[in-house]
Amino acid sequence: MSVIGVDAVEDASASGRLVLARGDRMTPLARDRAAELGVEIVEGVADRVIGPASSTVSDGIVPRIALGGPGALPSPPVPAFFRRGAPFPGLRGRTVPSSSRIPRVTVIGAGNVGTHAAMRLAETDLVDEIVLVDVVEGLARGVALDLTHAAGLLGFSTRIRGEATVEAAGRADYTIMTAGRPRQPGMSRTDLTATNAAIVGDLAAAVGRVSPEGVIVVVTNPLDEMTELAWRRSGLPPARVVGMAGLLDSSRFQALAGIVAGVRADGVAGLALGSHGDEMVFPASQARIGADAATARLSDRFAATVERARDSGAEVVGLLGKGSAFITPGLAAARMVEHMIRADGSVLSATVRPRGEYGIADVYVGLPVRLGRHGLAEIVNLPLDAEETAALRAAAEKIRARVGELSSSAGS
Repeated sequence: MSVIGVDAVEDASASGRLVLARGDRMTPLARDRAAELGVEIVEGVADRVIGPASSTVSDGIVPRIALGGPGALPSPPVPAFFRRGAPFPGLRGRTVPSSSRIPRVTVIGAGNVGTHAAMRLAETDLVDEIVLVDVVEGLARGVALDLTHAAGLLGFSTRIRGEATVEAAGRADYTIMTAGRPRQPGMSRTDLTATNAAIVGDLAAAVGRVSPEGVIVVVTNPLDEMTELAWRRSGLPPARVVGMAGLLDSSRFQALAGIVAGVRADGVAGLALGSHGDEMVFPASQARIGADAATARLSDRFAATVERARDSGAEVVGLLGKGSAFITPGLAAARMVEHMIRADGSVLSATVRPRGEYGIADVYVGLPVRLGRHGLAEIVNLPLDAEETAALRAAAEKIRARVGELSSSAGS
């Protein structure tokens, strides 16, 4: 059995054909990349072991290294089965090329979400400096020092410091906005609107002044409204203000569907669109578990899995008793920045402001996108069915109504 990743697909792009032996496993990201490059996947051919004497390419067949078994080559780490960009055995200590690095990321809010986002970004070693910002005296500096102490354990060279203001942090390529009041048990996201609007509005204006060429990734809830507010107050183009929630909700579905189906979470594919809340839209037509439709694998449990993913934030809040989810939100925010730095062409869900795509315009809503160095690179047109498209448009209209209420209460 071999694991087929993106590298094998890209190697096969010249011939346009990739042959899989029986038992080979192809990662979801590799299948997406094959579709993008137009590489034909031929499955179920005879078993083959590629050894040192036969590791050549012929007839469009890309050689692979069999994992284990007599005569197999020593098994190297398989990048596709690790988080993209994370250090894994054999790579720790290697220097990331300077052309791939960016000067600075600012993380506003040194609480749990901001700490996890900063740690994950430091671990990628793609950033020269990460600056944590928090108004609580000493908090950002203390977290920054604690993360700095992890450099040897995680194998990164990124500098980390803490400051009390956006201005002291300095100009940033990317700013992750986590500051705000977390949800408490029994509190809806919309209950947070007035409190967090005041926080996000002032901070976004400061980011716009200090980093007029940067990108803002909004994490603060209620996500859809706060992303709209951050765009308005920052003065940045809409393509450079994006919301994180779709990647978070998609990851929650992957994990829960994997548990139900008895498979690895990274073998599940699907995108959470629409609102980060009650109007989350999870298109069944785009959800897969391995090579199968998720609806076929989960059967009557598909709808319940989507519902649990939608309500997972509240479920975590209820279990914690104090505070809200922070591990996956922080990692998801960092992953969005990582996708932008790498400009890797991955399709993911993010809260963006469309201009007619899916029949929606002039409101922030979760859509399938590709991100680039300067924020939103492309809104991806997926073949949603009529019911899914209608649900997505309905979600956008409900978000629009809430944003209108926010604008009225703010007097703008």
